Amino acid sequence: MSVLDGKLKEDFEKFANDLRQKASVSSVVLAKTTVTLLKNLIGLDNKWTVANELMEIVRREGRLLIAAQPSETIVANMVKRVLKIIREDYEELKFNREISEIERKNDGYGSELQKLKDTIIDSIVELLEELDQSVHSIACEALNHIHLNDVVMTIGKSNTVEQFLKKAAKKRKFQVVVAECAPFYQGQELAASLAKDNIETTVIADSATFAMMSRVNKVIIGTHTVLANGGLKAVGGSYALSLAAKHYSVPLIVCAAVYKLSPQYICSIDQDLFNKFSSPHDVMKFSDGGNMFANSHVYNPVFDYVPPELVTLFIFNIGGNAPSYIYRLLSEMYHLEDYDFETKNVD
Repeated sequence: MSVLDGKLKEDFEKFANDLRQKASVSSVVLAKTTVTLLKNLIGLDNKWTVANELMEIVRREGRLLIAAQPSETIVANMVKRVLKIIREDYEELKFNREISEIERKNDGYGSELQKLKDTIIDSIVELLEELDQSVHSIACEALNHIHLNDVVMTIGKSNTVEQFLKKAAKKRKFQVVVAECAPFYQGQELAASLAKDNIETTVIADSATFAMMSRVNKVIIGTHTVLANGGLKAVGGSYALSLAAKHYSVPLIVCAAVYKLSPQYICSIDQDLFNKFSSPHDVMKFSDGGNMFANSHVYNPVFDYVPPELVTLFIFNIGGNAPSYIYRLLSEMYHLEDYDFETKNVD
């Protein structure tokens, strides 16, 4: 049960309702909204006095947001990131050093520290600034990966990939091949945007990716989530594209901000947690088949699972890393006790 009241409660409920209704917003807006709500929650008076009380409030409200749309991992990631900030700022203020697990358990984050609230809010403001600059930081790496006369293939429409390609096009001439990403055809939107910036762009059907791959120098894609094993939860069609790249030994580069890095292991078999399903009308209209479809089930999943062995390199806003390094980034972004907090101690 929520402990909030007033305008902040309304803000949380509105955001949760938007998540339930799958309101279309960019990933960075989703991350910033989550962090801003938690910052406002932390700034409330008379709700908490010590860090362990604050963490319990953040967990409780975080669970309500996550339950509104379990497949939206960015919300859970931001809650876990804020919990990590609370722990680190508490330890810095009290001990002025990194403490051991034994010291941490004995202390229990139960001491009342005068400047804790201000310190946590300052750290969250820095996190919001990092989120604002994440796409720009990734785009600045473009010239290190795209070279003169390269042929680059991508799929769908990722804002991060779009800015990455446009940044490179300011100083390099190259070609882009875009798989259209049926049935949503987001690739056509990306191609139109790139063409406006005078980037030579070709749109192809998803079924043509294998045929075109032999001409491609590198594949650059975005992703919805980077999983704990280095795998991807990416737009539908990404798995077939990745397999084609692997067959022709074409490097697969993934552009993603670190807020998309999730400590969860999710396999594509667990579709309820892993995937979102769109209307099957985009795949097969009922009017086309009539009674023939009366006893049929038609699914239109939004995401593909791409295993880590198909990924060559991640370009995060904090630098480039191989899939094998994801475990290290996880320990820097989140605390081990918070990895699966949403399934623990549910009231």
